[in-house]
Amino acid sequence: MTRSIFKITGSDRTDFLQGLITNDMGKLADGLLYAALLTPQGKFLTDFFLFNQDDALFLDAPEITAADLFGRLSMYKLRADVVIEPADIQVKTGTGNAPEGALADPRHPDMGWRLYGRESGTDGTDWDAIRVARCIPETGIELIPNETYILEAGFEALNGVDFRKGCYVGQEIISRMKHKTTLKKGLRIVAISGSAPVGTSISKDGKPAGTLFTQSGGKAIAYLRFDRADGTLQAGDATLTL
Repeated sequence: MTRSIFKITGSDRTDFLQGLITNDMGKLADGLLYAALLTPQGKFLTDFFLFNQDDALFLDAPEITAADLFGRLSMYKLRADVVIEPADIQVKTGTGNAPEGALADPRHPDMGWRLYGRESGTDGTDWDAIRVARCIPETGIELIPNETYILEAGFEALNGVDFRKGCYVGQEIISRMKHKTTLKKGLRIVAISGSAPVGTSISKDGKPAGTLFTQSGGKAIAYLRFDRADGTLQAGDATLTL
């Protein structure tokens, strides 16, 4: 997926983002940070990576959500000493031997490394196969702006949310989902026989049961209603089982 990278400077940059995003900025000391920006109602807007370099913060986001993200960050900063601008760097990704300066992807060890500099692209890794095997969602596919709830999408397992950091946009809803409710829907890996387009509705005995997403190697990521996820499910011409 094509990425957009922003450079964030100014004396308030860390505190500014700490009050907005789902993860704790203090974890930047450990390397690459994965996080999301939510609506006040707790729904997903975009995910991104953050890292420190040369006395600045850099934010690596999907290109499809970058314009909206830039607009929202610009709106939130008000009089804070924060400057947000496009960065003249690119990102290269891979799963082989990590080149010097590469940062480990914090979502899962199988997601390899990210190297920020003058080159873009990948080392030929089959990312869909890894994402399906580890149930790792992608923006624009499983992660749908203004619709997805990050806990249903597995953000806790992906190290993308911190429950001790304090307030951020949408935090109250996410905290309530974590501590006061039991999730009734979410992303799961299913076995699939046949294939169907991404976004195909899943049914169980004729009743709506979810949505089919990325498929690879006889498996797929599906968003499911857990009370209808047992037994055989249907998605178009494809047959699914947990």
